[in-house]
Amino acid sequence: MPKAVICSALDFQPDSLQLKAVEAPPAPRDGQVVLRVLSCGLAFPDLLRVMGKYQQKSNPPFVPGSELCGEVIQVGAKVTNHKVGDRVFGATNGGCLSEFVTVDASLLYQLPSGVDVHVAAGFELNYGTTYHGLVDIGQLKAGETLLVLGASGGVGLAAVDIGKALGARVIACASTAEKLDICRQAGADVLI
Repeated sequence: MPKAVICSALDFQPDSLQLKAVEAPPAPRDGQVVLRVLSCGLAFPDLLRVMGKYQQKSNPPFVPGSELCGEVIQVGAKVTNHKVGDRVFGATNGGCLSEFVTVDASLLYQLPSGVDVHVAAGFELNYGTTYHGLVDIGQLKAGETLLVLGASGGVGLAAVDIGKALGARVIACASTAEKLDICRQAGADVLI
C-alpha cells in the first residue's frame, strides 16, 4: 500500500503528523491526472494548515503538502496537456505529502529539462507569489530599489532573485549573520 503523511489533529503536536499506509488513489476524473510524487515542497501555508490557522481550513484527517513535482502515471479524459511519463510540477490545495496524488491537470506545468525535482517542488508558491506581488501588483522596474524583509525564507529569496533579474537594487533584511550570508549568495546588493 502507498504511504502518506496524515495530519490527525490541528494541535501541531509531534504525533499529529504520522506516516501511514493509505489507499491507492482512485482513477482520475475528467481533467485530472494521478502523479507519483517525486518531491514535495513545504511552505509557510502548509505549517499554518496543520495548525488550523490557514484561511482555507482542512478538517483532519488530511494529507498536507501543497506543492510538488511528480511523474504522471494516469491521465483522465479531457486531459490534453499531459501524458503518462511526463514530469510535472505545480501547486494544489494539499495532498502532496504522499507517494501518489490526484491533481487537476490545469494546475501543473511541464518540468523543463535539467531542472531538479526538488527545486521544482518548491517553485510555484514561492516564485508565483513573489512574481505576482512584485511584477503584477508592484510593477517593479529596473533601477528601482526593493526592500525585502525576511529575505532568507522561500518567498524572500525568490524576491531577491526576481528583483535582481528585473534590474532592481535589492536590500535584504534578515535576523542573523547566517541568514544574511544566504541573501548575499542569492545576489542581494545591501544586507541589513
